Amino acid sequence: MEQLTSGDFTQEQDPFALFQSWFEEAKKSEPNDPNAMALSTVDADGLPNSRMVLLNGRDGEDFVFYTNTQSQKGTELLAQPKAALLFHWKSLRRQVRIRGAVSLVSDEMADAYFASRPRDSRIGAWASQQSRPLESRFALEKAVALQAAKFGVGTIPRPPHWTGFRVSPVYLEFWRDGAFRLHDRVVFRRTAVDQPWSRERLYP
Repeated sequence: MEQLTSGDFTQEQDPFALFQSWFEEAKKSEPNDPNAMALSTVDADGLPNSRMVLLNGRDGEDFVFYTNTQSQKGTELLAQPKAALLFHWKSLRRQVRIRGAVSLVSDEMADAYFASRPRDSRIGAWASQQSRPLESRFALEKAVALQAAKFGVGTIPRPPHWTGFRVSPVYLEFWRDGAFRLHDRVVFRRTAVDQPWSRERLYP
């Protein structure tokens, strides 16, 4: 595994092994949220949107995150189920770009992850009308208090509008900073998730 990170990573044949190697290093060196990634979608007019979200796990080859399906990103993903992800690990001077089709996780998987979240986060998922106009901070705090009172000390079920999305990559690009902007770039491509990968180096 060490060869993937300190040697010539451009010779690695498995993009997921390479990603995992870099990710493990990022978890040791990034001061905050090594699993933070930029998620890019497009709206009904084809205008791109990007925002930071957290990678909540990998399921096989898929990259999984969770959100409110009624949010801006949720509605855009449901209407146009394709996305791009970007990991930027400044401490390592590396980034990984990922592109692929998007699908929903199973209800069982979403239920299990929701149950693992802190109680206040579960209440917040019920209280927040994500991406919609908010009249004041007080209105949000009131909504949280109302939901907390509603559930009391009982079980907090997963909201029907809250679930996970999985990105199934057909494109992964690895970038490592080099002196004088002579960076190393390697891209893996495939035409579909059941097809073999092709690999090539790119000019920086």
